[in-house]
Amino acid sequence: RNDPSVEIYPHADAIADMEDERYCFIVEWLDPHSGLTMRYQMLYGPADCSVEMYDIKNRRPFLKKTRIPTVTMDTLHMGAVVTVYSRQLKIVEYGDAHTENAFSLARQSTLCVVKPGAVHLAGKVINAAQRSGFAVARVKMASLSRDDAADLIRSSSSSSDPSGVAAELATGPSVGVALVGDNAVDSFKRLVETELVPALGDCVWCADSAADADARARAYFAKPASCRASNTSLAIVKPSAMANLGLVMDAVCDAGFAMTGAASFTLDRVDAVEFLEVYKGVVPEFAAMVDELTSGAFVAMEVARSEDGGSGGENGVVEALREACGPADPEIARVLRPRSVRAKFGFDKVRNAVHCTDLPEDGELETHYFFKILQA
Repeated sequence: RNDPSVEIYPHADAIADMEDERYCFIVEWLDPHSGLTMRYQMLYGPADCSVEMYDIKNRRPFLKKTRIPTVTMDTLHMGAVVTVYSRQLKIVEYGDAHTENAFSLARQSTLCVVKPGAVHLAGKVINAAQRSGFAVARVKMASLSRDDAADLIRSSSSSSDPSGVAAELATGPSVGVALVGDNAVDSFKRLVETELVPALGDCVWCADSAADADARARAYFAKPASCRASNTSLAIVKPSAMANLGLVMDAVCDAGFAMTGAASFTLDRVDAVEFLEVYKGVVPEFAAMVDELTSGAFVAMEVARSEDGGSGGENGVVEALREACGPADPEIARVLRPRSVRAKFGFDKVRNAVHCTDLPEDGELETHYFFKILQA
């Protein structure tokens, strides 16, 4: 905010006095063609989910006031990536004091780590957080060394036996979840004490202070995502289903699958077209499918059959997951497979809650694309 070029639109400073509330952010977009990072001032109106953008460098309007339904208050926080017409915009600064005052506590971040022995409960933990008003900013399944785990909890007073907790966190892949909400650190600690521990046991570690949360989240999410990349299938919780992320993850696991990898992603149009290319010319909804996958953040899950036990043997996981997800059209799914994931959480043939690998030979290819190529 020390850059004088940011303060070029006087009405941004008077947002608090406007009858129609507006919040101001500075966002960045990496132009894939030029390789240049562009900075914009983005005004957001919560009453109608409207977005206005101004090109800071060239001092001119970039986007007139436009309703963008996928940009909501839950998606706006420091470091978040929001999608506006397929552009992935990263929030890097608050644009004015009013917005900073409104969001600094109201959109505070915290870090929750589902312990290795409880990764099958990750969906239940996330669902409890979402029901309590938290927004899920990021998810990643990663493995921590003993030193990594010790560093993670070093400044936390949430455990009376730090070395024991570090050893537990280092026993296998865990699931890190960045959560955003009102006074998030203290609120989530209360949720752990009053709901999660009584219902699920000692299944999570969480940040103990706001200062810890940001630093620990950066360290955790810098780790490579875990994945088996063999005899597994891919399930994507689509952007339109992210409000039910915990329930969808839980439904997949309850259908007989073990999560062996997970990570949050946002795709630009080029990557989305590349990933969905097999459907081009095959399904009439191809363009809409690309629009859906680029409309916001989503979570990709690598799953194996629960009875596999990590052996990696041939087990028909792709076919089994496809059956558990149900027909692509949720209306048909509700008739033919009413207990399937799409029957429970889908809206239409495009916003049908999940993408899953269709062909057995594509299981390894799809998981490799997300967990190796895009993570590189």
